[in-house]
Amino acid sequence: MPVTTSPRRSAEDLERLGTEILHVQIEPLLSPKDMDKFIAIAVDSADYELHEDDFAAVSRLLARHPKAEVWLAKVGQPAAYRIGSKR
Repeated sequence: MPVTTSPRRSAEDLERLGTEILHVQIEPLLSPKDMDKFIAIAVDSADYELHEDDFAAVSRLLARHPKAEVWLAKVGQPAAYRIGSKR
């Protein structure tokens, strides 16, 4: 998988753009079967890839957009990953 050597945006800008694209452009197109899937978003183009596996989602998106800055999220969840135990 290609790796971006120098980010073009700060982590905060990437998060803001990715979250905005997800909520405004992509979520209206999703169905209940997409819940809990990983979504990789190319913030420059708003193209995205959904998959149950995070690596597969990012890999498929980067195959189409090798130089993309990618934001990874989980549909219906506040974050892609959780640290710590479930309570």
